[in-house]
Amino acid sequence: MNYVVYLSKNVEKQLKKVPLHIKGQLKGWIETVQQFGMPYARILKSLHDEPLQGKRKGQRSIRLNKQWRVIYSEHPTTHEIEIHLLELTPHDYRIH
Repeated sequence: MNYVVYLSKNVEKQLKKVPLHIKGQLKGWIETVQQFGMPYARILKSLHDEPLQGKRKGQRSIRLNKQWRVIYSEHPTTHEIEIHLLELTPHDYRIH
């Protein structure tokens, strides 16, 4: 099965502002998905791939590092799995 990763316009815009090492992490994850498939990419413990809940049910996230997350969804088609990166977000860990 082939895996194709699409970046949303929002992610493309966000990539202009993220640190270089985060861009590298994302590129590495995309290459892993395309080369080895989603089942292999999901078992990489360092990325903490997990399903989301609530209004994001049906979507998943990975952690590029402690701060940066990628939210994505899979859309199966006849001969490939499309993975849409929906959001690249920094999490704020400050104590309020």
